[in-house]
Amino acid sequence: MVYANDCDPFPTALKILIAGGFGVGKTTFVGAVSEIEPLSTEELVTAVSAPTDSLEGVEGKTTTTVAMDFGRITLDQSYTLYLFGTPGQERFWFMWDELSNGALGAVILADTRRLDHCFAAVDFFEQRGIGFIVAVNEFDGSHRYTPDEVRAAIDLNPEVPVVMCDARQSSSGTGILVKLIEHLISSVVGRPATEQGLLS
Repeated sequence: MVYANDCDPFPTALKILIAGGFGVGKTTFVGAVSEIEPLSTEELVTAVSAPTDSLEGVEGKTTTTVAMDFGRITLDQSYTLYLFGTPGQERFWFMWDELSNGALGAVILADTRRLDHCFAAVDFFEQRGIGFIVAVNEFDGSHRYTPDEVRAAIDLNPEVPVVMCDARQSSSGTGILVKLIEHLISSVVGRPATEQGLLS
């Protein structure tokens, strides 16, 4: 599709999901890297949700995403990344199928204090054949583990990258997205993207 005056075509939209458990930093991640004011569907955590949304390990959390987060990054005139943060609570998982339609890949955020909370996201993307990486959001005061230790704890396939990040920092989040794209490209061509000269 082109503009009426035959200018350059509209940029190709590339859809990336930011997934993971409740309170792992998905909204923060999208907000840190988005070039626009991100769309957020956060609502206050209330006593009514206490029986279904456990705050164990994230006692200071006061809001929660009830639909999705949305952000955008323009790569160049040809490509634009659209970021969709998935809701973390189990009662909203039904939305994951809809959000994953047409997704290029996913970043699964993990919290070493609650690694079991990312199991559902790992299973979801593995079952659907959607490429992903695991990004460990290093919260202040949390124990530091090596990527190999995290990989063993989650029982990840060896080819899935595990990287460390700070979801609050734009540079860290951007680096994670670059790692994801490198992983997706290398999965297609069968060897590291840097060896192919596809990314620099």
